[in-house]
Amino acid sequence: MTAQTTDVLVIGSGFGGAIPAYYLAAGGARVTVLERGPRAAAADFTHSMRLGTYNKIVDVIRGDGVAVVAGNCVGGGSVVYFAASLRAPSFVFERRGSLGRRLWPASLTRAALDPWYDRVEEALPVTRADWPDVSYAGGVLAAACGRAGHTCNPVPVAVDTGTCTNCNWMLSGCRFDAKRSLLLNYLPAAEAHGAEIRPLHEVQTVTPSPLSGYRYAVAYTVLDPDDYGCTAQVGVIHAKVVVLAAGAVGTPVILQRSALLLGGVPAAVGRYFSGNGDRVSVADIDEGKARSLLGLSRPDGSAYQGLPVGRPITAATYDYLDPAAPEYSRFTLQQIYFPPLTNLLAQAAGSPTWFGIEKRNMRARWRSWLTLLAMAEDDNEGTFGIVPLTGSFTRLAPGLGQGTMTYHPTSRTRQAWDRADTALRAILEKDGLSRVRPWSEDTAGTVTAHPLGSARIGDDPATSALTDGHELRGHSGLFVTDGAAVPTSLTVNPSLTIGALAERAVAAIGTRATEAGIALRRDVPLPGR
Repeated sequence: MTAQTTDVLVIGSGFGGAIPAYYLAAGGARVTVLERGPRAAAADFTHSMRLGTYNKIVDVIRGDGVAVVAGNCVGGGSVVYFAASLRAPSFVFERRGSLGRRLWPASLTRAALDPWYDRVEEALPVTRADWPDVSYAGGVLAAACGRAGHTCNPVPVAVDTGTCTNCNWMLSGCRFDAKRSLLLNYLPAAEAHGAEIRPLHEVQTVTPSPLSGYRYAVAYTVLDPDDYGCTAQVGVIHAKVVVLAAGAVGTPVILQRSALLLGGVPAAVGRYFSGNGDRVSVADIDEGKARSLLGLSRPDGSAYQGLPVGRPITAATYDYLDPAAPEYSRFTLQQIYFPPLTNLLAQAAGSPTWFGIEKRNMRARWRSWLTLLAMAEDDNEGTFGIVPLTGSFTRLAPGLGQGTMTYHPTSRTRQAWDRADTALRAILEKDGLSRVRPWSEDTAGTVTAHPLGSARIGDDPATSALTDGHELRGHSGLFVTDGAAVPTSLTVNPSLTIGALAERAVAAIGTRATEAGIALRRDVPLPGR
């Protein structure tokens, strides 16, 4: 039987995988992309929360003290994310954290990354939203901020606002192709240049290849499309260069499982996991106060009652991103929407907070809620434990898994969240406008859709798994380009930064590809240009 080979093997098809796949394929390399999830297009996405629909492309992975929401399909998180596209503030790149020294590579500053941000914004593209694009919920936040003496701004999004119907089903993909996911830019451009994308291929290990001229052998299982817990077949593909972009939950597990056969991996693999400092709260808005204090009203006669109307993220205040402020005191406050399935996590005033008459009455007012996401500076305190037998986590049911992550917030992370909570209350509880409570941690721990840092770049080999070129230390030609590589929380949504870092990493990947005998063009334009 002939061995399967490729020049460059990319594991994962989100931002970290799609971007290198395009440039290397367009440059002339044979590129194969292995994606754990299924392939879907606009016609396949549904406006439904029925089992067997959204949970085919979204996974909730529970660990000890944390739950991660992640995309599971070709296009990765870009298919199911809310498309907020923000650049990380300059101070993020100077963070020192609890280690007391700079955590990002010295070569990386906001100014150094700006050209790569420019490229991703143009390729997607990102839309600069204006106030007519802001939802009712975003309007409530803006009005409350204004009344409390703060600014608020529309959030830039990777959405064609002219095509968008404001259906608010972004978690289930976009059936109108208004959301500019990777299905509409980098991935089709990669395929146009010969890249092969294989869905339902779950990578298990990366080990040295016995084939002459090939550096790595990647073992995978092909999943049953009707039951991801079942294996249809297995295989191995040999590659000269491997780009690992299985996500901040998947990437460290693959490397941990491969460690013995690779001759070891850096100690930072599976450590320094961050939830991007995510903290979700619910403001239970008093409709009468929304009218009398904020002067709000809708055409139907209500003052607000608009939580589920419009896109999930439309407005945010950046007033607390002061570069002169001390670490663990800086954060973004952003209006956001989550499906009603998450209403269980909202805390009522009485005890217990998650059920009973008061919780029932609160849930009856859910259209008058305002859901807020604080993205603060956490302590990268998460770790990964013993690897599961197969895959990145143990699949319990469609869309639900048990991971090996442990995340117990330190006092510094708690301090950051407390400051964000205080700021939210000062804005939204002023004169009785609402009552604000964070999501309960009793049910799922910390909930994040922004996992980062579990195999991060840096200058210090003791605390970073990757060089500043995203190459795994001690393993030439093996790169990590997904959220796992991001060294710290960002205080903003991370997708644009992950994309910019992947754009920047292409040069180093191309150098290793050339050294492996792959003839590459380097003057590749942006996709679609």
